[in-house]
Amino acid sequence: MSQAEQLKKKIESRQAVAGVVGLGYVGLPLAVELAHAGFNVVGIDVLPHKVDAINRGESYVQDVPESVLAPLVKAGKIRATTDFAAVKDMDTLNICVPTPLRKTKDPDMSYIVKSCEEIAKHFHPGLLLILESTTYPGTTDELMLPMFEAGGLKVGEDFFLCFSPERVDPGNPKFQTKNIPKVVGGITPECTKMGALFYRQALDTVVPVGSTSVAEMVKLLENTFRMINIGLVNEIAVMCDRMGINVWEVIDAAATKPFGFMPFYPGPGLGGHCIPIDPFYLSWKSKQSGIEARFIELAGYVNGQMPHYVVDKIQNALNEHSKPLKGSKVLVMGVAYKRDIDDVRESPALDIIHLLNQRGAKVSYSDPFVPHIRPDQEHGIIFDMNSVDPAHAVADADCVVIVTDHKGFDYKALVCDAKLILDTRNALKGVESEKIFRL
Repeated sequence: MSQAEQLKKKIESRQAVAGVVGLGYVGLPLAVELAHAGFNVVGIDVLPHKVDAINRGESYVQDVPESVLAPLVKAGKIRATTDFAAVKDMDTLNICVPTPLRKTKDPDMSYIVKSCEEIAKHFHPGLLLILESTTYPGTTDELMLPMFEAGGLKVGEDFFLCFSPERVDPGNPKFQTKNIPKVVGGITPECTKMGALFYRQALDTVVPVGSTSVAEMVKLLENTFRMINIGLVNEIAVMCDRMGINVWEVIDAAATKPFGFMPFYPGPGLGGHCIPIDPFYLSWKSKQSGIEARFIELAGYVNGQMPHYVVDKIQNALNEHSKPLKGSKVLVMGVAYKRDIDDVRESPALDIIHLLNQRGAKVSYSDPFVPHIRPDQEHGIIFDMNSVDPAHAVADADCVVIVTDHKGFDYKALVCDAKLILDTRNALKGVESEKIFRL
């Protein structure tokens, strides 16, 4: 029996041991779905505190409730380790590690490379590997494949290698790992078939594509589309502000058109792991081919300027009330990168706080999902702050800035108690007051 036939039989019978490298907001939900489908799942992470938490049945990912994780751990369907030697007993392996940008906006492949180097030490025939980390087109073929073929095994026959872009939307109550269509492309047609077969055991919809490069490009197109359209609407917001036009009303009216228009909304800047970062993978790769990605670079500049624009708006609003920004108390409402989640990665609120500090403001923040902000050199966070109670802080602030529109905020009390408000999210839609300034 060939390696393909043996692996196919293991997958279809759920006898395959499924491995997941990287137990973050992508890897842990995937591990849970695989366990629910009947696979025994072994997670690998280099951070011992994550491994220990999972083995205790404790979740640190908002989209994975402990009430779901704990029974799977207790039943032996999920366990975690820091030891890559576990690879030798695995049949499938999904790689879900970070892929950040360097300060030069070049892709940082170090997490993928280190993971593959460790996997290669325990590599064996009959293994299906699927990279899910967002990256540039060509990564799977050019970077990973040579590392695994170095021992003489042949892809598509002795082992199988695919790319499948993660499409996780943290905090989304409707679309999660199980029901988001799963794109997968392999090095060879046999690889694609094996990857698609594996995902079909646990996920609702699988979309096979012709190559790993197509699959890699899919994710970049999706997020570049969003990033550029957000950049456009942010630029429109600045234009409307200068012309005294309510941009939010403009967008709502335009959205009534039943064809040819999709509403995007302005904001204080881009946040999260994907949209602010992924398009620059494409920009970097296109430069290697001698092509300048002008839309991406321009949208990146426009979006990157929004925190500065917000701070300028705060300063102008205070000036209108005869208060200088320096020495004024500014309360930032919400520091997560989007509503009702606890994730601050690339959050524009962090840039806004940093800029306000630079200009001499006395800054505090309130966020029910983020009780602390601690210095983090990797993500450029240089301050140490704790969330404050808005019930007391709002009235004390000279200006309140709504940066993240969490549903739990008491906006009625906010309008009543605040001296001055800058609303960057249209959270106070329909509320008119001389104290309210809008993006």
